Amino acid sequence: MNLTPKSEIATRISLLQNKLAAKDLDGAIILLNSDLFYFTGTVQASYLFMPASGEPVLMIKKSLRRGKEESQLKNIEPIKSPKKIPDVLASFGFTNLRKIGLELDVLPVNIYQIYQRIFPNAELFDISPFIKEVRAVKSPYEIKLLKNTLGVIDQAFLAVPSFLREGMLEIELAALFEGEMRKRGYSGWCKMRSFNQDFFLGNICTGESGACPGYFDGPVGGSGVSVSQPQGAGWKRIKRDEVVYIDYTCVIDGYTGDQTRIFCIGELSPRMVKAFKDALIIEAEILKTIKPGTPAEEPYLLSVKLAEEMGYRDNFMGYQDDQVKFIGHGIGLELDEWPILAKGIKTPLVPGMTFALEPKFVFPEGAIGTENSFVMTETGPQYLSITPEVITYLK
Repeated sequence: MNLTPKSEIATRISLLQNKLAAKDLDGAIILLNSDLFYFTGTVQASYLFMPASGEPVLMIKKSLRRGKEESQLKNIEPIKSPKKIPDVLASFGFTNLRKIGLELDVLPVNIYQIYQRIFPNAELFDISPFIKEVRAVKSPYEIKLLKNTLGVIDQAFLAVPSFLREGMLEIELAALFEGEMRKRGYSGWCKMRSFNQDFFLGNICTGESGACPGYFDGPVGGSGVSVSQPQGAGWKRIKRDEVVYIDYTCVIDGYTGDQTRIFCIGELSPRMVKAFKDALIIEAEILKTIKPGTPAEEPYLLSVKLAEEMGYRDNFMGYQDDQVKFIGHGIGLELDEWPILAKGIKTPLVPGMTFALEPKFVFPEGAIGTENSFVMTETGPQYLSITPEVITYLK
C-alpha cells in the first residue's frame, strides 16, 4: 500500500491553513474526493474539517477502518450524518464557527443548502481557489509519482506496434492499449473537476474519425461507441495510410500523466507529415520562451500566432468552429488542474507546476500533433514524458 508520507500531508495542510487564516476564516469543510485525498491520504466517505489553525478533524462515514489504515491524520472520528459535524467539532474545541469555507466550484446547491442549515449562524465562503493554488505547485514527492506514471504510459505506447493491425476496430485497439496500462496499475479513474466533462481513459481516432467533433473541451473528439458516449474510439476499422491518433491519460497512485503519439500502417500524406513537424516546431518554440514568471496565457498566444503564420487558421486545436481556446492544462490528481494555458489567464508559471502541452491540428482526413507532460523548474520546463516524439510507421 503506497501511503502518502505524513510530512507531505503536513505541508499541504499548513499551506491551506495559511490561506484560510489570511482571509479570516475559522476553517473549511472539504468534501470532494480529490481534495480529501490530497489533504488526508484517503478517499473514504468522509468530511474533513480544516481549521485555520490546529489539527484537522477527519469524520468518516464509511469505511472507518480503511480511513484509519490509509490516513495519517491525528484526529479521525466516526460519524453517521453530516448533521453531527458540529457535535464532533465541539468535542475538539471548535465551536462558534463564524466563517466556514466550502468547495463551491463543485458543491451542488442542495448540498450547500444542507450546510447552511447545519451552520445557521456562519457565513459560507468559496475556498476552491485556495485549494487549486496549493495543489498547482507539486512537491518533489508528487513529481516523482508523475514520472512513474509517464513511465507506465511509455510502456503502453511502445507496445502498440505489437498489436496494431490493418482492419481492426478502433475500440479493439483501445482495449489493447488500455490493457497495457491497466496491468501496470492504472485503475481506470481519470478525474476532472469541471462540470459535465466526463472523461474515460483516453482517445483513439483513426483517419476521418479524428475530425469528428465532440462536446468534450479538447481539440479532438472521435465518434465514440454510442451517441450516449460520443467521444473517443468507435466502430471504424483502421485502414492503411491514415493517421492512428492515440491520446491517453495514465493515472498511477492518483497522479495523472497525459500524452499523445501518432502511428500509421503504411505512409502518411505529405500534408499530414508536415503538420506533425509543425506541431513539434510550435511545441519547441513554446518551450524556448516560457520560464518561471511567464503568464499562463503567453504559450497559447504564441501558439496561435505560429499556427496562423504556418497557414493553419482553420485547423489548429480543432477544425473550424470546433476549435478550443487553450494549448495546455495542469495535471495532477485531476486532468484539469491549474495552470490553464489559455487567453486571459495571467497566472504566472512557477517552479513545481506540472502541465500537459498539446499542439494539434485537425483536418477532414484526420487529426495529428503531439502532447507531452512537463514540470516547470527553476530554469524552465522539463519533460516528464519519455516516449520518442516520432510518427511510428508499420508495414
